[in-house]
Amino acid sequence: MLRINIVTIFPDFFAGPLGLSIPARAAAAGGVEYRVVDLRDFTHDRHRTVDDYPYGGGPGMVMKPGPFFEAVDSLGATSPIVLMSARGRRFAQHDAVRFAAGAELTLLCGHYKDVDQRVADHLATEELSLGDFVLTGGEPAALAVVDATVRLLPGAMSDLESAYTDSFWDAAALSAPSFTRPPEYRGLQVPEILLSGDHAKIAAWRAEQAARLSSRVAADEPGKTP
Repeated sequence: MLRINIVTIFPDFFAGPLGLSIPARAAAAGGVEYRVVDLRDFTHDRHRTVDDYPYGGGPGMVMKPGPFFEAVDSLGATSPIVLMSARGRRFAQHDAVRFAAGAELTLLCGHYKDVDQRVADHLATEELSLGDFVLTGGEPAALAVVDATVRLLPGAMSDLESAYTDSFWDAAALSAPSFTRPPEYRGLQVPEILLSGDHAKIAAWRAEQAARLSSRVAADEPGKTP
């Protein structure tokens, strides 16, 4: 069983999503256990303060290191301990595969302007982001990581084989377009090859489409070439 710990100042953020669809199914199947920890439970003042002004001045508030360290200590958490951070490496499918194969995953959700760098340097074992943009907090990013991970666990999906044909399962490749019934809708036709019953030609078409889409997306990303 995979144990997922989530450290956050907004535990209610996760109550609904983790109780629905694939995350809930994975838990019901015994593949995952969720432990959502309120960071404010590890403060020591009557206001339950988790942030303070930044040393050196500047705008915004910085989350204090103490509550994060104490929360992780209380969990007895082991690696990986992931800080969701705009400075982090971009989360990818191979990370989800790695996490799903492990026994424990701890996600630290920041908020406000920043998190004290000592959390990144001496508590987290890695930093991950969803991309080159900034969210109001680490909660949406952590939820995306959880979803991508638990869908790979036994019992989470009715057809786990489906995951093996997803985009990004094979390196950076995208999956081919999908079509279903009816074969014609408002004059829009399903490609004839998919209706042919020729599995070899269908496989070749899908490989060609996947390569075309992957090349196009790579060309659209800054700093990448097809």
